[in-house]
Amino acid sequence: MSHVLGLRCTACGAETGAEGMTYVCGACGGNLEVAYDHARIRKALTRESLARDADHSVWRYWDLYPLHDRSRIMPLRIGWTPLYRADRVARGLGLREVLLKDDGRNPSASFKDRASAVAVAKGLELGCDKLCGASTGNAASSTACLCASIGMSPIIFVPASAPKAKIAQLLIFGATVFTVRGSYDDAFDLCLKATAEYGWYNRNTGYNPYTREGKKSVSFEVCEQLGWEVPDLVFVPVGDGNIISGVWKGFRDLLAVGLIDRLPRLVAVQSELSSAVVDAVRGDGRIRPVRATTVADSISVDLPRDGLMAVRAVRESGGMAVKVSDAEILDAIPFIARGAGVFAEPAGAASVAGLRRLVADGALRGDERIVCLVTGNGLKDVDSAMKIAGRTIAVEPAIENLKAAVSKLGMG
Repeated sequence: MSHVLGLRCTACGAETGAEGMTYVCGACGGNLEVAYDHARIRKALTRESLARDADHSVWRYWDLYPLHDRSRIMPLRIGWTPLYRADRVARGLGLREVLLKDDGRNPSASFKDRASAVAVAKGLELGCDKLCGASTGNAASSTACLCASIGMSPIIFVPASAPKAKIAQLLIFGATVFTVRGSYDDAFDLCLKATAEYGWYNRNTGYNPYTREGKKSVSFEVCEQLGWEVPDLVFVPVGDGNIISGVWKGFRDLLAVGLIDRLPRLVAVQSELSSAVVDAVRGDGRIRPVRATTVADSISVDLPRDGLMAVRAVRESGGMAVKVSDAEILDAIPFIARGAGVFAEPAGAASVAGLRRLVADGALRGDERIVCLVTGNGLKDVDSAMKIAGRTIAVEPAIENLKAAVSKLGMG
């Protein structure tokens, strides 16, 4: 991998080689990130080369991944999800332009397929045949989905409270599933212990450095889909912090190889019932654990495992961090669905909930180009959607009954 310089600790700056599987910094235990030879990549990856590339998936950006064996990638089409103009949403909020990046269109219906694509491919390159991971649901179902496409069966740890739809995905895809009687953080820690005990390859977000490398692909796509014009603001749902740190790394990589000429501002959005990153951004920058109880299970985290980089991403971008209530998150689901035709799970709707909150607070100019990441499909958590979806109208199978109901509704 001549384009990879090595791994660098995000906490202390120590550097190590990229050979073999190194999860965290040997000096301080901090998270690692991949360092690239951007000058070399700049010669191979250009706007012109991408315009000629017919592969509209995450793999079109191959030169910006720490991989060398294309035979290890999954046959499923991952990435290159739609970037929709949400004009009615924008007008309703008094904004110039709002775009929704609908990652619910990925194979497992979530953003996490981006991370799994690169992390699993890396594990295969390293010769690993047993893979494990902990998740609130989406990273797990993503891992199971992508592994199934290449004939693998991962070992998955999820909290017992994970939505049934996500557990159903895991089982259908053939994963071995341990439902942990505890929180996501408990499942995460148990997965780490299993890695140490059995030597399984660990895909955990905020632990495996290659998950961030997959997540950054969304930034590549946003810029290319906008004709290489960089948005002004990108709203990101935040749980353990790995998505927003990946988004920031993606934009920085694009700038370093000359594909864009400026960086956007990032907005971290969290539930007020799981707000460790927002609290740190607004405070002294230190991540302190909370007791997460938000309905948005995909961003419900006590101790964000990539929190330091999440805080750094917001601050370096000159961005903002905003808390929203669970009621605001749930209300954003029909708001997006009826305003733009996109069905989001609670975590996916959090970005738009954050946008609405900042508009209400008068914190936006109104003339910015805004991208909101919708990170998961609403069918992932139907129970939450039904809390705010409204009710059906029961009628007998007779026209007289229908006419009475229509009249009562004032629709006639």
